[in-house]
Formats: sequence, structure tokens, C-alpha cells
Amino acid sequence: MATILLHGLGQTAASWKQTLQHITQEDVVCLELKDLIQDQTLNYQNLYQSFEDYCQTYDEPLNLCGLSLGGILALNYALNHPTKTQSLILIGIQYKTPQKLIKLQNKIMKFLPERVFGSASFSKKEFLSLSQSMLEIDFTQDLTTITCPTLVICGEKDHWNKKAAITLNDQLVHAKLNIMPNAGHEINRDNPSELGQVMQEFLAKNNLSKR
Repeated sequence: MATILLHGLGQTAASWKQTLQHITQEDVVCLELKDLIQDQTLNYQNLYQSFEDYCQTYDEPLNLCGLSLGGILALNYALNHPTKTQSLILIGIQYKTPQKLIKLQNKIMKFLPERVFGSASFSKKEFLSLSQSMLEIDFTQDLTTITCPTLVICGEKDHWNKKAAITLNDQLVHAKLNIMPNAGHEINRDNPSELGQVMQEFLAKNNLSKR
């Protein structure tokens, strides 16, 4: 049974490298989100559709783990394909786009030099385009329909997303919340060792990891 890891907007698939050292499951795929979009216009709708098409190539249900943008994609897929989602690990995500925050963020990003985005999968232009296309995302009314085991993780210093993590834990039927110490938003960079251990324990508890 495959486990798919989805990175955040300012990251790449390589951002999971240290976390992976603590996960023993054999079939783990770290997707490079930009590779999914190919020659299409980059917006959330096209990115999600490409991700959905990729997931549908698997016959068995999937374990989906995503941070930030990656977590939103995973949650979106689970809502649309509950029988194809074995489990979810949602890290530092919002289930409803905080529009004022994103608009402010984008205004600031416009003045940042391109080199700031050098280590990210997406360029500055792509970052802004993708962020803008996500303003209307709102899964609030559908959260209670997700019934698969779900691990909600938020860094203790990730103040912007902690409230959303608590709400997700309350609304998702089979959710467990983990506030990760010594970490901000990008937990796979701030505390990859503990994140990997927590993920592995979750997978093992649900009989999903390598036996």
C-alpha cells in the first residue's frame, strides 16, 4: 500500500529527505508537485486535477501525507475519493483559505527578489499565481464526511495554523492531534526526526507500515 508525501508551496520533494529516514514502509513516494502540472496553466484547480489523475493510477487505497499546500491537496482528494484514501497525515494546513493573510502575504512576496525562491519548487511568479487561485478554498462544510484515520500535526511555533489544526481534530471523525515541539510551519525541516517517528507510529498503529 503506497504512501504519498506532498511538500509545501515553498519546498521541494527533497524537503522530506530527513523525515524519510524514520519511515520503514517500502512504498513511499515523494511527489514533486511542479512535475505534475507539466504544460498546463499553474493554478490550484489544475494542480489538484493532475494530482487526482496521478492517484487514480493506483488500484489500492492510498496513505496521503501533506504539509501546507500538500496537505490541502491530500484533504481535497480524501473528500472526493473516500474509498481510495486509507489514511491522512495533515501538517500545518488550513481547511479554509485565510484570505486577508494570503493577500497580505502576496503583497509582501511581490517585493522579494527572485533568489528568495531559489530553493523552492515554484518560482516567484508561480508562487503568486498559485496562492491567488487558492483564495476561495473552503472545506468547512465537508470535514465531518472524512472517516479514515487522520493524524493532524502542527508545530508549536506555527501560530497561524494552530487554530485550524485544533478545529480539524474536532471535526474529523477519527483524528488525532499532535502539536510538535521545536518546530514552526515547516516541520519536515525544523524537526524532521520527531516528525518521521510520529508518522511511522501512526502508520504502524493502523497496520499500514512495513511488517
